[in-house]
Amino acid sequence: MRVYRNDKLRALDIKFAAPRAGDAGYDLYAISAHSVEPGQRALVDTGLHLEIPAGFVGLVKDRSSVASAGIHTLAGVIDSSYRGELKILIVNLGSSRYQIRAGQKIAQLIVVPAYTEAVELVDSLEGLSTSQRGSGGFGSTGE
Repeated sequence: MRVYRNDKLRALDIKFAAPRAGDAGYDLYAISAHSVEPGQRALVDTGLHLEIPAGFVGLVKDRSSVASAGIHTLAGVIDSSYRGELKILIVNLGSSRYQIRAGQKIAQLIVVPAYTEAVELVDSLEGLSTSQRGSGGFGSTGE
């Protein structure tokens, strides 16, 4: 994966490196401070521009340390064709203000294969194969 770090990210001396052995995601850092009130959203700049390989997609996911404070990432799909700055949309679901520091790890990027296949439209539900689960959802498997 090719990565460009803008001047703000370089000034913080933050490298963008492969995850440590056993880790699934690349750490994503905030390049400026933010204060996020309960119930509010913020768009956090990372200073990164990526070239995710064709056939893959980047998924921006929560870090457990940040999520434990009530911060959740939103809209985290990064297509392989996107070359703009990677930004992280977050929401504060907690009950107190959350302070983000410049240089703080705020989320993680997990790069996975993106399966795309031609769509075959069928005229009725009978055109879909049957499965053991069927149309059961929302806890129907007993979990």
